[in-house]
Amino acid sequence: MATKKAGSRLETEIERCRSECQWERIPELVKQLSAKLIANDVELLKLHNMYGIMDILASVPQHTWCGCFMSQELPVCGALIPGAGLLIVIATEVIAFMLSVRDDMAELLLGESKLEQFLKENALKQNSSPRGPRPKLTEVRKHLTAALDRGNLKPEFLQEANLIMAKLNYVEGDYKEALNTYARVGVDDLQLSAVPPYRLRMIAEAYSTKGLCLEKLPISSSASNLHVDREQEIVTCYEKAGDIALLYLQEIERVINANLQNRSPKPGPTAHEQELGFFLETGLQRAHVLYFKNGNLTRGVGRFRELLRAVETRTTQNLRMTIARQLAEILLRGMCEQSYWNPLEDPPHQSPLDDPLRKGSNTKNYVLSRRPRVYTGENIFCPQENTEEALLLLLISESMANRDAVLSRIPEHKNDRIISLQSASVVYDLLTIALGRRGQYEMLSECLERAMKFAFEEFHLWYQFALSLMAAGKSARAVKVLKECIRLKPDDATIPLLAAKLCMGSLHWLEEAERFAKTVVDLGDKTSEFKAKGYLALGLTYSLQATDACFDHPAHSLSPTDHLAAFYLALQLAISRQIPEALGYVRQALQLQGDDANSLHLLALLLSAQKHCHDALNIIDMALSEYPENFILLFTKVKLESLCRGPDEALLTCKHMLQIWKSCYNLTNPSDSGRGSSLLDRAIADRRQLNTITLPDFSDPETGSVHATSIAASRVEQALSEVASSLQSSAPKQGPLHPWMTLAQIWLHAAEVYIGIGKPAEATACTQEAANLFPMSHYVLYMRGQVAELRGNIDEAKRWYEEALSISPTHVKSMQRLALILHQLGRYSLAEKILRDAVQVNSTAHEVWNGLGEVLQAQGNDDAATECFLTALELEASSPVVPFTIIPRVL
Repeated sequence: MATKKAGSRLETEIERCRSECQWERIPELVKQLSAKLIANDVELLKLHNMYGIMDILASVPQHTWCGCFMSQELPVCGALIPGAGLLIVIATEVIAFMLSVRDDMAELLLGESKLEQFLKENALKQNSSPRGPRPKLTEVRKHLTAALDRGNLKPEFLQEANLIMAKLNYVEGDYKEALNTYARVGVDDLQLSAVPPYRLRMIAEAYSTKGLCLEKLPISSSASNLHVDREQEIVTCYEKAGDIALLYLQEIERVINANLQNRSPKPGPTAHEQELGFFLETGLQRAHVLYFKNGNLTRGVGRFRELLRAVETRTTQNLRMTIARQLAEILLRGMCEQSYWNPLEDPPHQSPLDDPLRKGSNTKNYVLSRRPRVYTGENIFCPQENTEEALLLLLISESMANRDAVLSRIPEHKNDRIISLQSASVVYDLLTIALGRRGQYEMLSECLERAMKFAFEEFHLWYQFALSLMAAGKSARAVKVLKECIRLKPDDATIPLLAAKLCMGSLHWLEEAERFAKTVVDLGDKTSEFKAKGYLALGLTYSLQATDACFDHPAHSLSPTDHLAAFYLALQLAISRQIPEALGYVRQALQLQGDDANSLHLLALLLSAQKHCHDALNIIDMALSEYPENFILLFTKVKLESLCRGPDEALLTCKHMLQIWKSCYNLTNPSDSGRGSSLLDRAIADRRQLNTITLPDFSDPETGSVHATSIAASRVEQALSEVASSLQSSAPKQGPLHPWMTLAQIWLHAAEVYIGIGKPAEATACTQEAANLFPMSHYVLYMRGQVAELRGNIDEAKRWYEEALSISPTHVKSMQRLALILHQLGRYSLAEKILRDAVQVNSTAHEVWNGLGEVLQAQGNDDAATECFLTALELEASSPVVPFTIIPRVL
């Protein structure tokens, strides 16, 4: 009995090794099993020699010993009965039969293990040519032929031998014989229930091999129906192979986990890396490829989803990530919202995604007795649109890519590290497309930040990260990341140009911008096409630093066809009040780029500086016909209309701006509490992207100041406004800040118009709308001071101006109005001090010079007052309707 138990344990171990594809252990286990079974037979023969066969059989009735022989056991007790000679012959033949069965099973196992080891050493490829017979394959065929020719195997093992033989025929290139073998076995009739895992693998490989053979063999007839039937048969083979392969992998993982939990005191190997192999991988991946090749995108997407819904195993993790990435790419590039259906719905019978000439159904045409387990439950998330599903798939892929990242820098892991990086890069590129479409740059930058573990010396990921930070408004971090990009690609001039643009913008890091611009210029002939841009960036930096702008001239001379160089040279000349020269250059810029919004805007401001306000308004109207949603142009139009056409026209433009704001932004106005203003329609948000609209700086809608102090003040007031809003209302502002800043400016411009025509109640209502959005904005506080002055409440106005200056100490208009009140109160020295400080901030503000002259005159200093009045007159003669600095100076 001990010998029999040992044989049983070995048979179980062989079955486990076949299921787990541990083929190298099979030959040794077969030897051990044969040795144990032979020892068992020797014990029987010893019993026979000891007592004599006649004595053994004599006392046993015939039906008893016959049953014993059929069960391959000799009786070991009894007495001699008649016909003993015949019984000896029968006993000898039974023992011989038992030995032949064992030999045939050994041949089957050896043939299978040698074939699998050959395939492991000589990996097959999808479009490989027939290999033909080889020495090792010849040895495999001898083993299998020996097992099949004697016909002593049980039916299920006979089927297995035939399946292995068909697989061998495919490897040798004999596709027709492989198909004939499958026909004899009856692959479609093989049972999937109550079979060991290795048998599921053999059936899955059989379907996969059958599909491969059908693809290789040509169709004898050219009839289109036969071609369609053959294509469907091939795809069905691959789908069955994939489903059964998933079932096999789930079963083998379940068995392995159970064995690990209930391992014996002397366990065997506890870890074995399961591999798919060529045939299983083909079965899992080939069906959807054929669907897409045949123009059936609907079934291809459905097949992807079926594979992804199956319960995951360790072996399919890499495959799952690949399929998820491929499906996400198809959803992003090949499917629109109208043709989308969610994963839990049946696919449409007819879809615009599919080839209209294609014949066939979008539903399955086969049934399996067992199917792989899928994820089920009540709270499973189901995407409802293509971008949502694509994003879900990509986030899953990103998680898997980060989990399996190869970070080791040792040479042995170089290839694995490159493959890991390439796989992750594709996922992050697709994430960029998916999140970029939705404007979710904050989320994209967070995803790319997780990719930094891959990014050592990898320019592409660093650059993507920098661009995402720029789009998310994280300019300071973006500049730091761009520095790393410059280190990785020192000869690429576009990177320091981007960094310079950020530094000149909201950061106002002018020294950094200067260094980046000089980096571009110093590259010289390496990037000659960007040399002019480098000088342009350098000139803009010096312009913002309020120094000599001579570096704009090299930019213009190096690139005479670049309208930006001519435009920024004109802008700098305009800021320095060289109006005729600025007009010449802005006309050059318009000749090069006639529809440039900033050039048209500058031309209008130059005309207004020459007091040709009607011509300036015509230019603004022409520009708005091209850019109807440009709020900077609209704000200037309000100012010009107040001068040329009257306040009613200006108020209509403010109302029109509210309507544009409503059509541009998918936001809800937190100040909309049901009480509205009868002056202007309330701005209720609708939908559209934010990033296509050019927005002015909210630091000062009048001056467009970009001084470092005004930027700092803008950040302070932003923080204070958020705190004040949270105290006043439980509904915070939704979405990005720029739309709300624009809405506040619209209300403030309307308030200015009402102040100009002496209507304090209406001005108060408009100012309150802005205050509901940014209660601590210095310009909102300034406008409240203006309204208080209009009402004649000087003390209240003084308090509002002081509060505005406490937030933005360099706000020139607040300084000028506060000094005027102090002048009225007789506090001349303090008024003079404030006005002189204002001149230091903005030396071209003619109102400040005029106010300073009045204060000096009141103090009896007539000579100095006269000089101030003359300066004010000179500056007013070249003063535009709004300052030139309202035009953004960016690359």
